[in-house]
Amino acid sequence: MTLPDNYTPLQMKTWRQQQRERLIEKRIAVGGYQRKLWQQEILLKLHDILKDIEPGIIAFYWPFKGEVDCRKMITDMLQQGWQAALPAVTKVSSPLEFRQWTPETPLIPGVWKIPVPQSRTIVVPNVMLIPLVGFDECHYRLGYGGGYYDRSLIDIQPSPMKIGLGFELARLKTIYPQNYDIAMNIILTEMTTKIAI
Repeated sequence: MTLPDNYTPLQMKTWRQQQRERLIEKRIAVGGYQRKLWQQEILLKLHDILKDIEPGIIAFYWPFKGEVDCRKMITDMLQQGWQAALPAVTKVSSPLEFRQWTPETPLIPGVWKIPVPQSRTIVVPNVMLIPLVGFDECHYRLGYGGGYYDRSLIDIQPSPMKIGLGFELARLKTIYPQNYDIAMNIILTEMTTKIAI
């Protein structure tokens, strides 16, 4: 399904939800073994990008529905002087709260039962790893529809490096970006590295 040039907000909402469902189904259907192989390629590229950056605070995410799992890499980065944070939803239609994380951090179920740190030690990330349900050639990201990352990225100053992680099967010609959509600086898949100019 493509949208007409004069699409309505309802048509946009319907189209995006259809794409989310379709792309998540594709991602899960690939199977864990293939995703793990692709993930290795993505994490190698991510390592190459981050190795020359001064250690700071990196926000990542707890993998959900077959997303790229970067937890092991984050644990390794802690040994190199980085700090890490996980996002937490505190209320509907609000920016995310980034809570400091280590492998010893007690976790509690958050939205969709995704684990979040129990302690509210809030930090401000300078690098953010952001999961992609879908993405397009202009570095825009299709997420799960809550708008939490977009609201958060507006608030964080200075603006962090935004790295989207996903699989090539999530590529769309366009996500029809809206005024509130914020582009990624870098998108990594198993096949490509796209850096915004």
